[in-house]
Amino acid sequence: MVPPHGIKTSEANEGNCAMSVASVTELSATSDKDFEDAIRQAIARATQTLRGVEGCWVKDMNVFVENGNISAYKVNVVVSFVLEDEQESSAGSSAGATESGGSSNDYVGPSADAADEMFEQEYQ
Repeated sequence: MVPPHGIKTSEANEGNCAMSVASVTELSATSDKDFEDAIRQAIARATQTLRGVEGCWVKDMNVFVENGNISAYKVNVVVSFVLEDEQESSAGSSAGATESGGSSNDYVGPSADAADEMFEQEYQ
């Protein structure tokens, strides 16, 4: 049986019901090279702040055109990361903690819409 999205069960511990819970965050990134570079930038930025990053889903891809040519590639991605359990967090960090020591839930960054606006201002 496949567990619900965001919940993983390890095969070795299935009898013990050991599970981990994942959370997601949405990021926007741009590149003047290509979509793949924009995705790499988004993942690199996520892993600077979040521990336990396990995957990335490309939600949206856009290009910006100037004078008939592509001027920039933009992606909106959803990054999933595993929340730390209490045992791991008792070693000095909290569940979902970032490398800077704060909780990932404490950070309220710009929404994808705000990122779109910033991008449009930069490339228009």
